[in-house]
Amino acid sequence: MLQFDNRFLRELPGDPERRNEPRQVFGACWSPVDPTPVAAPRLLAYSREVAAALDLDEAAMQTPEMVAALAGNALLPGMVTYASCYGGHQFGQWAGQLGDGRAILLGEVINRRQQRFELQLKGAGPTPYSRRADGRAVLRSSIREFLCSEAMHHLGVPTTRALSLVGTGESVVRDMFYDGHPVAEPGAVVCRVAPSFTRFGHFELLAARGERGLLQRLVDFTIARDFPTLHSDPEQGGLGLWFSEICERTARLMVHWMRVGFVHGVMNTDNMSILGLTIDYGPYGWVDNFDPGWTPNTTDASSRRYCFARQPAIARWNLERLADALARLVPRTDELAAALERYDEIYAAEFCAAFAGKLGLRAWRHDDAELLEDLFELMRQAEIDMTEFFRSLARLDIEQPHLDVVLGACYRDDLRQRYSTGLTRWLARYAARLRQDGEAVATRTARMNAANPRFVLRNYLAQQAIDHAEQGDTQMIHHLLEVLRRPYDEQAGREAFSAKRPDWARHRAGCSMLSCSS
Repeated sequence: MLQFDNRFLRELPGDPERRNEPRQVFGACWSPVDPTPVAAPRLLAYSREVAAALDLDEAAMQTPEMVAALAGNALLPGMVTYASCYGGHQFGQWAGQLGDGRAILLGEVINRRQQRFELQLKGAGPTPYSRRADGRAVLRSSIREFLCSEAMHHLGVPTTRALSLVGTGESVVRDMFYDGHPVAEPGAVVCRVAPSFTRFGHFELLAARGERGLLQRLVDFTIARDFPTLHSDPEQGGLGLWFSEICERTARLMVHWMRVGFVHGVMNTDNMSILGLTIDYGPYGWVDNFDPGWTPNTTDASSRRYCFARQPAIARWNLERLADALARLVPRTDELAAALERYDEIYAAEFCAAFAGKLGLRAWRHDDAELLEDLFELMRQAEIDMTEFFRSLARLDIEQPHLDVVLGACYRDDLRQRYSTGLTRWLARYAARLRQDGEAVATRTARMNAANPRFVLRNYLAQQAIDHAEQGDTQMIHHLLEVLRRPYDEQAGREAFSAKRPDWARHRAGCSMLSCSS
């Protein structure tokens, strides 16, 4: 049975009002709210790894009581349901109060190893922060969040996790592309799991409202609960050092996104975790043909604020907004400025290390930057698949480099022919660089295969799983979940799950771009 210790509720002030209707909430970090029951909850899938972390086995996950709790129809002993209050900058503009509009927390679980996890239902009904929305989620977005949370974890990317995917037996009306054509879609609820769901926006809202005392209280609580090593040492517990830790974690997260070709799609400050986790899987996407300017978000199509290449800079901009909020608590902002510089340092160092691994270099040298930049430009011009190219590179014979090794990563025959000379020259330069390292082939290959995934959750694969599930067939969800558990391994018989994007998926909805609608 789950053991709850709801410290967030116990130590931070809550909303005294219980009306579950849209409103501004002041002087509180959370509002009590009950999930809205659904008609026919059914467990469609769950993560055995996340269940094990919560001390739950298969039998426990399948009980009617557990399924009811994961759908929002009932509570298990110790569960207390609430939504948290925060604000944020959306697309560069201050948006005021936002909050958990379709997320309802079930409390904090302490497992046998004394690890703490917050459980959160996404799609379990409206909260005081829902504004004009219904608080529900559709099956398509829920499948995408469930699968990607787990795929990212197994890739080694810091992320919130997904315990379960529950079908509701009800329909939800959504206008997928905001074009005046709403349709009824199957509904679902995902149970998300993380040590903390606290966001930059939690601190921003209190600062914007001038609630300095509560802001200080939230900072103290967050350091004590979520950064215990800083809290346990008085000399290491200052706000500046805490912010520096957030900057470092965020920098490392950005490097992870860039190394695997992940694009979040909506990097608002309310979607940024203070733990440096990937949070809020909405209109995300994976880079197929390498395009630094690609965004999966239709809302971002014109400005491309959140495109692939801009993610590191946007993360820093978001950290600056968090620093603005925290500046209300310190007489001098020198430490905050130094922490932002630390972000730049960590990102640069970790990026070089990550791409040295992807290229199979023993160590990054200054002149390797030109080699990588030239490769990126060729990949962009020739429309080369990012995942397939880097994985194939490990098979290159550096004594006699040949273009055939990477030709399978090209999407278009005409571009492959146009840029074949440039690619051949680049491969020759690259092979010469590797020969300078003088490393054994087997050693280099193993390191490259550990850095370059064979399998990622390609957009078209997720959409195929959605298409099947909407017809009542969830097998592909389970197949993908199993394949994505070992993304760096060659998996015989599962080659179809590593195939690059087919032509039919180039512009299809769900396979190329999505909206924030779910």
